[in-house]
Amino acid sequence: MSGASVSSNGLTMTVTPRKDDSITILDHVDFHAEPGRITGIVGPSGSGKSTLLYCLSGLERATSGSISLLGHDITHMRASALTRFRRRHLGFVFQSYNLITSMTVEENLALPFTLRGRRLPKQKADEMLRYFGLANEKKRSVTMLSGGEQQRVALARVLLSDADIIFADEPTGALDQESGAKVMQVFKSLAMDAGRTVVIVTHSGEVAGQCDQIVEVRDGHVLNADTESGARI
Repeated sequence: MSGASVSSNGLTMTVTPRKDDSITILDHVDFHAEPGRITGIVGPSGSGKSTLLYCLSGLERATSGSISLLGHDITHMRASALTRFRRRHLGFVFQSYNLITSMTVEENLALPFTLRGRRLPKQKADEMLRYFGLANEKKRSVTMLSGGEQQRVALARVLLSDADIIFADEPTGALDQESGAKVMQVFKSLAMDAGRTVVIVTHSGEVAGQCDQIVEVRDGHVLNADTESGARI
């Protein structure tokens, strides 16, 4: 599919927990996500949704198949080169937040910029913290925050970046309805106004309903890739 900034062909992930006992988590998956759109990955627990997200983003190595990000084949890219590529082009939102507990909120926001040899845009960061109701928390250690507040910090961090592609695993799972709505509004702005590619794994029918495209995964297979949301969750 022309124009796809995230794509895979024949993507397969097999694990062998015991000798002569292999399990196929992803089975020859073809996937495409285009810039300027939010693509939602849905399906029941254990279907392979998160594994697909991690393989597409290069955080896990697939057993076979190919993956292209922004026209770059990352399938056999060296680990060091892949790390540099992720830092420059990709943003991540994890269920586990992945915040540095020894740092303050502001220091966590600055970390991706520091890794790139850049400075945190403080005005933009302050605006993002106000948007998420965290304006008074930026000097506090993230360990002093609630789970929902930590998730908002993690979201603010990735949304502040100039990542071309954002991968998000259940980004609204720990948030109240109002905060979740704000997150989706920012994602829409990044996709529609800034032309970014957003790929979201979700169990939420409300989140899926706001995606431009739905990819349904069942038992490691992609069942459909609809241009209209509403696939079964």
